[in-house]
Amino acid sequence: MPSVIKRIFALLCVFVTCFLLVTFLKTWNTDGAFLHVFSRWFKHDPRENESEKFTPSKKSVLNLSDVEIISRLNQEYARLTHAVVPSVVSIDTAGIQLQQQTDLFGRSRIRSYPTLGQGSGVIVSKEGHVITNHHVISGKQQMRVTVHGSKTYNATLIGEDSLLDIAILKIDSNETFKPLKLGDSSQVEVGQLVFAIGNPFGLGETVTQGIISAKERSLSDTQRDLFQTDAAINPGNSGGPLVNLTGEIIGINVAIFSVDKTNPSFQGVGFSIPSNDVREALEQIIQRGKPIRGYLGVRMRDLDVWVRKDLGYEGAIGSAIYMITPKSPAEKAGLKPGDIILKYNQEEIISTGQLISLVQRSKIDVPAKIQIWRKGEIIEIEATIRESSPIQNQNDASRLTDHEMNLGILNMIGLQVRNLSGIETRRGFHGVVVTRIAPNGMTTGLLQPGDLIMAVNQTEINDSKQFYMNLMESAPVGESVIYLIRNGQPLRVTLPKI
Repeated sequence: MPSVIKRIFALLCVFVTCFLLVTFLKTWNTDGAFLHVFSRWFKHDPRENESEKFTPSKKSVLNLSDVEIISRLNQEYARLTHAVVPSVVSIDTAGIQLQQQTDLFGRSRIRSYPTLGQGSGVIVSKEGHVITNHHVISGKQQMRVTVHGSKTYNATLIGEDSLLDIAILKIDSNETFKPLKLGDSSQVEVGQLVFAIGNPFGLGETVTQGIISAKERSLSDTQRDLFQTDAAINPGNSGGPLVNLTGEIIGINVAIFSVDKTNPSFQGVGFSIPSNDVREALEQIIQRGKPIRGYLGVRMRDLDVWVRKDLGYEGAIGSAIYMITPKSPAEKAGLKPGDIILKYNQEEIISTGQLISLVQRSKIDVPAKIQIWRKGEIIEIEATIRESSPIQNQNDASRLTDHEMNLGILNMIGLQVRNLSGIETRRGFHGVVVTRIAPNGMTTGLLQPGDLIMAVNQTEINDSKQFYMNLMESAPVGESVIYLIRNGQPLRVTLPKI
């Protein structure tokens, strides 16, 4: 028995010796850590209750005098922001959208859904006039404006320019507001510093800084000559101002370029409407309640292979005339079908959409210089531009003509409508908007200008031509049921048989 105990003790000694040897070898290069391990076994380490020595720096690595220029810029940026931000507002909108739904039995119903939106704006008068984007308030019947300091007001739509994507609101208050000045966008240079202010993602007042990256950018045929900037612009910035170093508005932020169309976000490319274009629209809306559009009286076609072949034209620019409206400025100026418009007021024409935009932006009753190609000759012509009326909307591909509609029925109905703009359509609306009610027509007292008509007799409406066709089919034989939105409320109006 004693021999067994001796053997167990010997094995235990060997095990302990091996363990200590391995531990010693592993901690050989740890500056005494091996001894420290054993000291913690036998006695308490007094440093465990001692505070760590910590000496922070009490002096900046540089004085302001060492970075004097940057310091002054920093102060001036803050001063500019402090001066500009009180004039920028957040806009919350609400409306109702009608949608047609079909149940399992094939029955159609018109259902209404509330819609909400957010955007930005800028105060441009002491009375509280606010500039924003048309697409911010399009289709919305309720608008609330939140000013600097979080005070909220109701707002009224004064007028809108869907082509330019500008809307003018008036804050419902007799208070005096702090406006910003509209600057001269013709003096803007590529590379100059700018600041974008707005309400991105509903976060509230936000300021971003950048430069003018480019000028005369185009998002569509009808919206050209935009400023491009790398100042961060995100959803919710729409309608906010782009300002220069003196706090003047040189643009209204309108769009961003984003690869992800479903969840757009800033990619370093934003666009703003130049302030000179905004000023012109503002003055027209304030004075007349609507923008003034130029009218020439031509139907145009882009130069495709067949047009070039038919006319024998081999040039690189231009847009071809295929119809002249009788008694229009175009007819009086001597323009003819088959002419190709090469230049309009010295600007080369590269597409029909561009020409239409130039005509619509022209000054009324002022001669426009037009260069045309006619059977191999270059001819200079002057045409005095007139103001466009709704029936002369040359940008509406489905505009009614004598050959397309029965004018007798239309006169009895006494109703004019327009198609929705591209921006209104992209925001989910469909239908047509009432623009005029004839005094003695069958719709007098039943429909109003501004009504959004979405369906006729349970048939969803997509454009003016479809609307008139459906109405003319039903009006002579029976009552016509119109589904519409008025002031945010869905309505059902029954028109009598003609």
